[in-house]
Amino acid sequence: MKKYGLFLWGLIPLISAAQAFELGSWNILNMKYNYSEKWSVFGEGQVRSLKFYNHFHYYEYKGGVNFKAHKHVTLTLGAGSYQTYKEGGDFVLPKNNDEFRIWPQVVLAQSIGQFKIEQRYRAEFRFTNNGYRNRYRYRLGVSYPFGKEKNGYKPFQLGASNEIFFTDKEPYFERNRLLFAFNFKPSKVSTLQIGYLHQFDYKINDETGRDFLQIGYYLELFHKPVIGK
Repeated sequence: MKKYGLFLWGLIPLISAAQAFELGSWNILNMKYNYSEKWSVFGEGQVRSLKFYNHFHYYEYKGGVNFKAHKHVTLTLGAGSYQTYKEGGDFVLPKNNDEFRIWPQVVLAQSIGQFKIEQRYRAEFRFTNNGYRNRYRYRLGVSYPFGKEKNGYKPFQLGASNEIFFTDKEPYFERNRLLFAFNFKPSKVSTLQIGYLHQFDYKINDETGRDFLQIGYYLELFHKPVIGK
């Protein structure tokens, strides 16, 4: 408990800085259930605001299935609802975008020394209130776990990633998303994340690019086979 208290105490200056610079908030709740070594399912919800826990303008909820085709390759099929509201307050109507999205994805992961490298390729089939759209995303990330190993995992991790969004129509490039994050893993099944995210948008209205304080909670559960079955 003392370690957890020190961790939370360390968040105070970051939260104060967020209020001073009027960072938006980017909040994530993610749950994953591993049925076997190859198959898993997940669900996630997000809520975002353009000011520090004020002027909420976006939420999404999604879920999907993962298949680990190789120790370095994971295939995913996901779908979800993505809702964007106008600026100027909390969930201001009318909406900028009301969207249902289906997205297949491939993740390639490898290790170089203590560093973990991840490449994510995603195609999005988007059914919006402005018609059907295609979009493609590529994310490159690197992470560095550290701390005294316990039960097969290290409690801390530093990470950085950059993601680009583009389409099959002019102007092709839509968005760039840069993230720096710190993860704390108090147990094998749970992870807390705090990070800084910068998002730049180019002439799109389904979300507003800003700077965000990202806070996430990730829960990963494991199937326990029945002994003697």
